[in-house]
Amino acid sequence: MKQHEYFVYMMANRNSRVLYVGVTNSLHIRVWQHKNGATPGFTKQYNCDCLVYLELFEDVREAIAREKQIKSWRRSKKDALVTSMNPEWKDLAAEWYVERLGE
Repeated sequence: MKQHEYFVYMMANRNSRVLYVGVTNSLHIRVWQHKNGATPGFTKQYNCDCLVYLELFEDVREAIAREKQIKSWRRSKKDALVTSMNPEWKDLAAEWYVERLGE
C-alpha cells in the first residue's frame, strides 16, 4: 500500500513581506502552480513564489490541523518558524524546480 504524503508549506514573495500558508498532497505540482501564477488568488496577486518552509505529514487531518494552527499565528511567530528551518529564507524549491523544468 502506498504511503500518503501531505505537506504544510509557506510561500513568500521575493522580499518576504507576504507569507502564504497552505497544505497539499503534491508539493512539486503546487509549487509549480505558485511559481507560474497558474491559480488565481492570493499567491498570484502578491507574487508568493518562494517556498520557504515545509512540514511532512502522513495523515491529512493532522496536516490540515497544522495548517490552520499556523494560519492563526501572528506574523512574528510564523517568521520564527521559517527562520528555525530556513535561516536565510532561501527558496527551498529552487534546485529541484529548475531540475524538473528540464525534464
